[in-house]
Amino acid sequence: MHDYENSERLASYADVLAGELPGAWTSSYHSPQDKDDLVELTERVWDLDLVAESLAEFPLQQAALLSRPDGAQLAVLDGHDEGDGFLIAAVAPRALPDEAYRGVREPNGIALTDDPFLSAETVAGDLLARYDTALAQVRHNTIGGTQPSQPERVVLTWQQDGSVAAAPVGDTAAAVLVAGGFVQDPQTGIHRLSGDDTTAQARALRQIGPQLEAHGIGTGLQHLSGRTAPAATPAAVPPAPAATRVPAHRVR
Repeated sequence: MHDYENSERLASYADVLAGELPGAWTSSYHSPQDKDDLVELTERVWDLDLVAESLAEFPLQQAALLSRPDGAQLAVLDGHDEGDGFLIAAVAPRALPDEAYRGVREPNGIALTDDPFLSAETVAGDLLARYDTALAQVRHNTIGGTQPSQPERVVLTWQQDGSVAAAPVGDTAAAVLVAGGFVQDPQTGIHRLSGDDTTAQARALRQIGPQLEAHGIGTGLQHLSGRTAPAATPAAVPPAPAATRVPAHRVR
């Protein structure tokens, strides 16, 4: 028999947690009747540590899914311990191929207390920071030949079609790019600035740099092999050092 009291507790906890996290998060609850959704969520949990171990022992019977407009998602699960806490894990994007995860460290999940307000602080300062960085890396891997962005640095990469692509880390950087004319791909989360009008593109790039800098975020401009930037664009900033390579990850 389904434990409705327990399901209400999980759903309510996730609702409060979503409202306390930085950015615009929404929460949806998956009950034991949502078997296909729970199976798919299990496969997309981006973890090889605490949460993966829990799922191996306790197949997913219910979950709450927190979603952000840029496609980021977090799964809140039962803790299955003697306490009243929960587990939370990052969720890998649906649309990206396995190759995009090569060299990207899993943003392994964490345990939460039964206080969603304190837990929100823990998630924001720990899991969410690692998740945003990992998301930026895998999204950049899908367009190839790019350096991943970091919370304090946005890397802009010229594409063969003349557009500029970036995968900003965090809502602040994303908002600056969108205000400057970048359009986000809802499937990959990558932001692109069209090169159809090179004068407008160059103007936008000149404006974006100081705006990001005002928030303490640097910029780097990278060129794909064989691509030459229009002369009107600002001088390129040397790209950030390459991320440390780790064993390839495949979404389980």
